[in-house]
Amino acid sequence: MGESRHQLFRQLSANHWSGFRKGVEKEGLRVDRNGFIAQTPHPRALGSTLTHPRITTDYSEALLELITPVCNSTGELLDTLYDIHHYVHQHLGDEVLWPASMPCALDGDASIPIAEYGSSNIGRLKHVYRQGLAVRYGRIMQSIAGAHYNLSLPDSFWQGWQQALGDGQSLRDFRSEQYFWLVRNFRRRSWLLMLLFGASPALDASFVADVKHGLKRLDEATWYGADATSLRMGDLGYHNNAQASLNICFNELQTYTATLAGALRTPWPDYEKLGVRRDGQFIQISTSILQIENEYYSAIRPKRTTEREEKPIEALNARGVEYVEVRCLDLDPFSPVGVTAEQLDFLDLFLLDCLLADSPRIDDEECAHLDDCYKDVVSRGRAEDLMLTSCAGAQPVLAAARALLDRLTPLAEQLDGLTGDERYRKALAVQLDKLAHPGHLPSARVMEAMTASGLGHRDWALAQAKQQQAEFRARPLPADVQQAFDTMSRESLVGQAELEQSDSLPFDRFLEQYLADR
Repeated sequence: MGESRHQLFRQLSANHWSGFRKGVEKEGLRVDRNGFIAQTPHPRALGSTLTHPRITTDYSEALLELITPVCNSTGELLDTLYDIHHYVHQHLGDEVLWPASMPCALDGDASIPIAEYGSSNIGRLKHVYRQGLAVRYGRIMQSIAGAHYNLSLPDSFWQGWQQALGDGQSLRDFRSEQYFWLVRNFRRRSWLLMLLFGASPALDASFVADVKHGLKRLDEATWYGADATSLRMGDLGYHNNAQASLNICFNELQTYTATLAGALRTPWPDYEKLGVRRDGQFIQISTSILQIENEYYSAIRPKRTTEREEKPIEALNARGVEYVEVRCLDLDPFSPVGVTAEQLDFLDLFLLDCLLADSPRIDDEECAHLDDCYKDVVSRGRAEDLMLTSCAGAQPVLAAARALLDRLTPLAEQLDGLTGDERYRKALAVQLDKLAHPGHLPSARVMEAMTASGLGHRDWALAQAKQQQAEFRARPLPADVQQAFDTMSRESLVGQAELEQSDSLPFDRFLEQYLADR
């Protein structure tokens, strides 16, 4: 079945291939010149975080999120991402943009300001949701940054692919089914991305103050995992005890949205004890396992663009899956925009093969193996003796990685033949080099760079941040790009003001209606 899908794709793409649609959401902390998390409000020159289409915040007021539009090529995407970064660096004053996934110096939860979105009901909802994350998990976990990669294929592809497979469903249902086909294989192989792109093997000591851990000390202010690839994705990073009780099913759209909806309606005892208000102020949206769908953390999400005040589950159920969002990527601290061309091209190749390879449903036994492989690579991916265990048996991690990369060679050659260049073969070659020379893995490069510099995590990342900012500020932003961003910033501030003026319901009534619609 896997080979037949590859062959069908080869036949289809020979005459009907228009490439991928892609975008990036890149997070990064604003940090002062001493390497401490910024305590200042979001720069007004960057517009409204509620309504700006390119520049917003994630959890913290200090945690910028920079969003590209949907692009047709890696070159277009990176050009846009560079422009956004260039504009942001112009308006940071004495602050810098932190290049690493694990945060700068912190002083406990109180040092991490929660993002503000104004006085509109939707703005207050976003803030209260973040208050809920604070009381549930603490703010420190939410100060971590990453890059999300969004990928889709155009309707013209799906129409031809449906015809090639002889499928008789509606295009909406067929497309959703095929995206979940891709997602299942992604879950089988996501450990590979943590090996190839994990870049957070060390962290600042302030992140684990008063926390038990098994890390090693590099210097008085730095801890590291000897063989770790991504502390961000390990037990010290994103984790959620309540969510461990969930059994979110990624086999098909209907079960995925149904299990998520159940978590939105199911109370969790610890959250019920907290209550929804404290001293008359809202501290969380609800006492359910999840306040909103996005609270559920997974390495990949099937997504659909939402309309105003529409919930993600509603959008998926109404119009099906539109794209997938890869969420497990650490920031590349050596790149001034956190990602590289070779990385994005490889992700295209990797995700397309997830669609084309055979993808049976994942049962409970396989699910447990997949989770174990992922955790092992996150915590011990660079260990020479690491064995990955699957339903088919055990295999050394580098051998398992090489087998996955080798199977991508024909597809890389095919895509390069369609585009008339060598970008996919080059992207694959970069990853193969990491396996041949494990010192080239990003996590190993970070450790080597820190050690060579004689600096700990905080000072090394701060030096990277200052150097990257100096490079952006050394040249002017093209006048038309500058004008476009200035216009977006002004219009976003006007848009936020209009939202605030148009609200007619008190917030508690608005929240009551929001929850009643579940």
